[in-house]
Amino acid sequence: MEAVTLEDIKKRQDELAQMISAFEAKNRPSEIVVPHRVVTLRPGERYAGIILGDDGMPSHHLVLLPGEADEVNWKDAQAWAEQMGGELPHRCEQELLFANMRDEFASDWYWSNAQHAFGSGCAWCKNFGSGDLYLSHETIKLRARAVRRLPI
Repeated sequence: MEAVTLEDIKKRQDELAQMISAFEAKNRPSEIVVPHRVVTLRPGERYAGIILGDDGMPSHHLVLLPGEADEVNWKDAQAWAEQMGGELPHRCEQELLFANMRDEFASDWYWSNAQHAFGSGCAWCKNFGSGDLYLSHETIKLRARAVRRLPI
């Protein structure tokens, strides 16, 4: 019997990963049906669009709430968003907001709801002037906007 090397195992692992990828590509839906839903906006709210889930299917509608917090750390930004009746946006939601509603934001840094790693003391933020995404210490004071989500 021939000895198996780490290189052999890695090669087989790469082959399996390619097979899995090809299989998943063949089994992706060719049609996506978004159920009809009337999205009722409250005064000052703006409809941002549809967010896709990890499976590539429509997950939820995103609505940008009115108002903005300025010069708040990450924890206070979360509390402010909750007081506004929403939450800080996820990083992918910030990308949609940047694409569809950039004019609703100052050309500045805004907190997302995502920490870098549990207990790291850092959270993700996005610059709505340049589109850059960055990690910042949670004590830094940035801007914040709140969103609400309507499941599909």
